[in-house]
Amino acid sequence: MGTNDFPPGRFIPRRKFVVTGAVIPGLWWIGAPLGGIATARAADGELKNLTSEQAAVVNAMARTIAPHDGLPDLAYTYVVQAIDEAAADAQTRSTVNSGLIRLGKAFASGSEEQRVRTLHALEHSEFFQWVRTKTLQTLYASALACAHFGYEGEAFSKGGYLSRGFNDLTWLPDVPLDDSGPVIGEAP
Repeated sequence: MGTNDFPPGRFIPRRKFVVTGAVIPGLWWIGAPLGGIATARAADGELKNLTSEQAAVVNAMARTIAPHDGLPDLAYTYVVQAIDEAAADAQTRSTVNSGLIRLGKAFASGSEEQRVRTLHALEHSEFFQWVRTKTLQTLYASALACAHFGYEGEAFSKGGYLSRGFNDLTWLPDVPLDDSGPVIGEAP
């Protein structure tokens, strides 16, 4: 499926997604002081288009689509807020409301296995595809997720990755020397 196969205005082009994904983490330090404001807004439950029950279902759906045990709750709250904001559009709100009705209020309190089965049955629907895309775009572009996963941001402006601890990741296993390929600056 090409990037232009989606209705205009409903999905962002791949190029814009990549640029946004590269810029947002780089600006994390600007947004850090705003985290307290966002936390307070999320705690107040300031929703404009979704009810609190619908927000709970969307939150459970986002956690089922992208489950990460140690990720702060606020990262998933950003997803709910993004979907709430997008639901200001009448067509989007209709899609979201009909999808949430199909899921039902009990979806949020169901076990993870039940939620996975339910979402698997809906995975080809426009609703599921839209919420999945919005979840992945919002969640993984947040500074909280970047910090959680150890993403240090773009490296071009800092001289590249090779001179900045390219292999300082502790969560990946060491690659066997035979499988690692040639090393720059060393004889084969």
